[in-house]
Amino acid sequence: MKVIVNLMFLCVVIISFCNCGDRDKVKTIPIQDFFVKPERTSFKVSPDGRRIAYIGVEDHCRNIFILDTEIPDSSKQLTYEKHINVQYFFWATSDSIVYSNSHSNKDSLRLFIIDIHTEKSTYLIPPAQHELRWVSPTHAIDGKILAQLNVRDSTIFDLYRIPLNGKGPELVELNTQRMGTWVASMDGQVRLAISSDSIQDKIWYRDNEGEPFRNVLNTDFISTIIPLGPAKGSNSSFYGLSNIGKDKSGLVLMDFKTGDQQVLVDNEKADLNKEGYLFSKGEMIYTSVSTEDRKEINVLNDKLKSIYQEIQRKYADYNIDLIDVDENFNLVVFKIYTDVDPGQVLYYSAKSGEIKELVAINPSLKNIELSPMQAVSYFSRDGKLINGFLTYPLIKKDKYPVVVLVHDGPNSRDNWGFNQEVQFLANRGYAVFQVNYRGSTGFGKEFVKEGYKQWGGEIQNDISDGVSWLIHQGIADKDRVAIMGTGFGGYSALYAACFNPTLYKCAISSSGYTNLFTYLKEIPPFYQQYLQMYYKIIGDPSKESDLFKAISPLFHAEKIKMPILMFQGGRDRYNSITDINQFVQKVKNNGGNIKYTFFEEEGRRIRKEENIILYYQQVEDFLSRNL
Repeated sequence: MKVIVNLMFLCVVIISFCNCGDRDKVKTIPIQDFFVKPERTSFKVSPDGRRIAYIGVEDHCRNIFILDTEIPDSSKQLTYEKHINVQYFFWATSDSIVYSNSHSNKDSLRLFIIDIHTEKSTYLIPPAQHELRWVSPTHAIDGKILAQLNVRDSTIFDLYRIPLNGKGPELVELNTQRMGTWVASMDGQVRLAISSDSIQDKIWYRDNEGEPFRNVLNTDFISTIIPLGPAKGSNSSFYGLSNIGKDKSGLVLMDFKTGDQQVLVDNEKADLNKEGYLFSKGEMIYTSVSTEDRKEINVLNDKLKSIYQEIQRKYADYNIDLIDVDENFNLVVFKIYTDVDPGQVLYYSAKSGEIKELVAINPSLKNIELSPMQAVSYFSRDGKLINGFLTYPLIKKDKYPVVVLVHDGPNSRDNWGFNQEVQFLANRGYAVFQVNYRGSTGFGKEFVKEGYKQWGGEIQNDISDGVSWLIHQGIADKDRVAIMGTGFGGYSALYAACFNPTLYKCAISSSGYTNLFTYLKEIPPFYQQYLQMYYKIIGDPSKESDLFKAISPLFHAEKIKMPILMFQGGRDRYNSITDINQFVQKVKNNGGNIKYTFFEEEGRRIRKEENIILYYQQVEDFLSRNL
């Protein structure tokens, strides 16, 4: 297998020209050029605002590096892993970093702390098989970091403090009330918590640790308040995103002791994004919102606003994402990009007043003309306004072959910006259609609710009605439409193959769900408490078996006549390999045209470079033959 992949990889480095009629004037960009991984990732500013840590690759392994912005010659590689990857890290103090490494997501929990000056690395806790979830803030207060561990019960996470001296976790509180979220105040004491039975959320508050929590607010999984962090100068006031009493989530400041709530920022078009809070200041420094088009940032801190405006003046044509800052805004790490430019990550230094590059996201595509992404909207058959994006190939045509690229989730969404998969498909001559169908997040809770129990209903209608709209607009060639996606997008592709045989010519599914009965059975133990919520969103297989059977592709494989390209990862814990194999065999037994590739070491998404190349080689060949 490995030899075959490498041979195929070598083939795509040859720059060729497409032989598909009117596409022969557009140079085909090699597959690997679209999917180049940045040399540096995960940039984080030290608390003192002097250094930037990041992940780089050395000896084929992910390691931590340090950039000293004041004394560049002091910059260095911090870890020297040669056989195992650093998975993530964060600054515990200005002088130390906590990191985790592993071969795979099935490895034991391995946590270390490293002194950035001496480079001495020691275990933060002994290796273990249980799960860990960090509690904000992920830096040390009084030499300890807050975390949740499911040591005594795989389904319950108790609250701990982990000392930086490596003496092991200290139990703070047994999770007898099934708290799913714990929120620390500025002094590090945990005064706010949220419990959930997945249908109803209860918010609990106490004046001090050691005292019993009292229930101060009840919400549900639809109308919620999501705490972002404590407000400076108060133990009971917290910033949060709330859609209680309204459709869109806005920024509020709530005092959980008195119940007082102040609305700070709202947007009529979309929910605010969950970003912009800075714990070290106890302040919301900015808010952001992704509407039907570009992302908008509203900077609330005056000092940061002047810096952001300076950055905006220099990069007026770009979207600007704030990645990380320190408390005094000595360093501001940010990313710039457009729909046709993967962009750069840069940093602004207040000391020098300069902006410098940290990494170019994909230099292989520099100065290459790519396809703009256009926001579009249309009405579904029941009158619901649906937003999406349409990316045309560079060669103009009367009508286009179309690839409908369905996003995962469904509680996710497509956004305007650079999308390497979209650009790959457009470069191959296809118009790419992305749909934010009902159930997609960011457009308010009513839009999300309208996707409940509609996995095989209105959600699929929104997608197919979008294709019909493209055809009626004279954009899509009605005989050349493909549907493609991963996860829920893969499920939608398989569903379309079963139930929309005349609308689509072919389908591509990666990690697509074939059997929704087993999909819910494969949920990890620590998600079991959310089953009632899944029953509301998808359905209850014990009570609605007819629904599950009606919308699970496994039970309708005999209907499939169109060609299917199918991929599955062996470590995808949301899919049953038995069901996948059974589905493939049913299609084959019925004379169907299906090609199936199994990546044993991959999970829900394909990560390894050689597998990514193989995946898109097969996609390219499949679409060329069938579309």
